[in-house]
Amino acid sequence: MDFAFTPEDEVFRAELRSWLEGNLRAFRKDRDEVEPPPTDLGATMARRKDWQRRLNQGRWAAINWPREWGGREATIMQNVIYSEEMARARTPGIFNANGIWQIGPMIIRWGTDEQKQRWLPGILSADEHWCQGFSEPEAGSDLANLRCRATRDGDEYVLDGTKIWISTAHIADWGLFLVRTDPAAIERKAKHEGITALIVDMRVPGIQCRPIRDITGDEMFNEVVFAEARVPVAYRLGEEGQGWQVAMGTLGHERVGTAGMSITLAAELERMIATAREHNPDALEDPDLRDRLARAWTQVTLTRLLNYRALSKVLKGEKTWPEVPLAKLQWSHLSQTLAELGCDLLGPAGILARGGPDAVDGGHWNHQYCWQRYTSIGAGTTEVQKNIIADRAISLPRR
Repeated sequence: MDFAFTPEDEVFRAELRSWLEGNLRAFRKDRDEVEPPPTDLGATMARRKDWQRRLNQGRWAAINWPREWGGREATIMQNVIYSEEMARARTPGIFNANGIWQIGPMIIRWGTDEQKQRWLPGILSADEHWCQGFSEPEAGSDLANLRCRATRDGDEYVLDGTKIWISTAHIADWGLFLVRTDPAAIERKAKHEGITALIVDMRVPGIQCRPIRDITGDEMFNEVVFAEARVPVAYRLGEEGQGWQVAMGTLGHERVGTAGMSITLAAELERMIATAREHNPDALEDPDLRDRLARAWTQVTLTRLLNYRALSKVLKGEKTWPEVPLAKLQWSHLSQTLAELGCDLLGPAGILARGGPDAVDGGHWNHQYCWQRYTSIGAGTTEVQKNIIADRAISLPRR
């Protein structure tokens, strides 16, 4: 396999790197501040909004979108380059990650012209924040078992039920939700049918968002309760009953993107070693820690090549199986491995939390140690991914 980038790709990299060198420095100078602690959600989101707007001005916010909607129609390999350069520069997060990477592309794919005109500009400009509502308390890891009901009433749907673990729902203006429009589908053992995708105005009566505090102290996840909340039929994405197809497209974007995040793990490893050299250099002479670093570097490199193989299949129009679920598992494993290794390399200093005067690297490693536990659940649980691979990829016998 040829891993060389094309001349066009190298031009793309040079343009992005040049833009980042000037704009990231100006962004940090204009704000005259360090990254706020994650518990200060308002300050964090304000910072991300400013950064996304600056990205949008350079057409770097939604590189996968069509040019007519402010994108660059980036190739698969240009997405790799984008991830590598953003990680190298340690850029801020963006305000509308769900909207840019998942929901926006689905509106482009499934939406009417009116829907595209109504919602895409606000996603891109960071004027409107979006959430994505799929998971439910009773469904577990089985998305198709969802039971949040939408009953048609003239030109509206009436929503009743509960969603769980919905990121940033409490600050979102809009959300893309999967709902059950045919409850009988579950009874007739056709649970993938009768699901509809609705765009929901999060400010209408009958919607309550209940933030859930996680182990890091953040309140990014939510329980969302619908009690006779009304949504216009005109806000439906796709036809009634097509929600599963819409969801698979959305999850496809999410899982390819999540697997692709492993490309950025090399930058995290480099950051870890540089921090250890500054704050606890003796740890780098420990044989056990050196062995763990070598193993981590090897796994990061192998995972990057695994991603390249998946991306090569995309370029050829082939199914990305089983590379994408395997890469997702690697991302989960390595994210947690690096978080634990970072704390061990830094010793007692590694567990100092953000906000403290002596916190190393802004308390990054303490936060990562707790936060990265979510990678076993987000974008598909580890257990379910392993079961799918065992069943479909290597055909292990069922008990």
